[in-house]
Amino acid sequence: MQKQLHKHTYKPSRSICFAVTYPKVREIFAADFKDRIVHHLLVSYLEPYFEKRFIYSSFACRKEKGTLCATKYIQKCLGKVTKNYTKKVYYGQFDIKSFFTSIDKKILEEILVKNIQKGFKNNLQKELIWLTKVILNNDPTVNFTIRGDSNLLKQVPAHKSLFNVSKSKGLPIGNLTSQFFANVYLNELDQYVKRELKVKYYSRYVDDIVLISNSIKEIKQWRNKIDIFLKNRLKLSLHPKKDKFGSVYSGIDFVGYVIKPRYILSRNRVVGNLKNKLKLFNQGLLLVSQNQKQTVLPLHTPPSKEELSKILAMINSYYGHFRHVNCFNLRKEIYENHFGILKEYLEPLGQYSYFKLIK
Repeated sequence: MQKQLHKHTYKPSRSICFAVTYPKVREIFAADFKDRIVHHLLVSYLEPYFEKRFIYSSFACRKEKGTLCATKYIQKCLGKVTKNYTKKVYYGQFDIKSFFTSIDKKILEEILVKNIQKGFKNNLQKELIWLTKVILNNDPTVNFTIRGDSNLLKQVPAHKSLFNVSKSKGLPIGNLTSQFFANVYLNELDQYVKRELKVKYYSRYVDDIVLISNSIKEIKQWRNKIDIFLKNRLKLSLHPKKDKFGSVYSGIDFVGYVIKPRYILSRNRVVGNLKNKLKLFNQGLLLVSQNQKQTVLPLHTPPSKEELSKILAMINSYYGHFRHVNCFNLRKEIYENHFGILKEYLEPLGQYSYFKLIK
């Protein structure tokens, strides 16, 4: 592979195409192991340069960022803009329509090449531009193999599938480079919002955007200008049916949490998913991810050590999520009222923060 890269004979291999069903049906293209190594190689060179140019409040797929960082940042902003919870403040939340399948690869290539030319010199510059173009312009829909249930792929909405868009559009979900390139692409929007619109309280997680202001009229004006910018500069658009406006005191439903000025809650959907899995366990069933979809399997009587380990890992994952919100009573209530026979096998620790197997 090193020789292929050196001689510019490297070509991406066949991708694996499959569909996932949670939280919704999505099309995934997983690169071959060899290609994933090349993706990491490219990103390792480009990321340090772009990280210096990304705004702080872009949170997806970045080191030391993520959903928890986004949540804490927004709550900190709410404390400031509400003047310690004394002022009326509003939010607007917007979603970019069919984001990954709508990315214009020609525009993205121009952005990437321009920055590589600025940030790198001589032979390294040429090599990075060549490899960037090879990866960006690879079309996974012409060289792939299907894994898992092929019928699931038929359930993917047409506008969410690379098979139904122009060859000049779209990045495959599932690759490191796609996540990184998406941040580079929307950095154009981030810079416009911060530098031109002068929005002080702005956050973005992939294609989910949150604006905060003491004027809902101002938020709506920003929203319209952002939509115009997306259409003119990036050939994207905000989803016309997914706008949310409201008081911040009602809570902002963002990255898995409901964020309020004084506290943070978990989404009802997250709590409901856990209760459903616990209910199934008490009926002698285990909900697992299998072949890219969730499957219900019968449990042994009594449950095997392996099955208990799986349910323990699942529960501790949920309770790890809960530890970052204000919900001691919720954690206790779920244990007392929904664990059922699991109380015989799992012991709560740290004020219902996590569990361990009872020996």
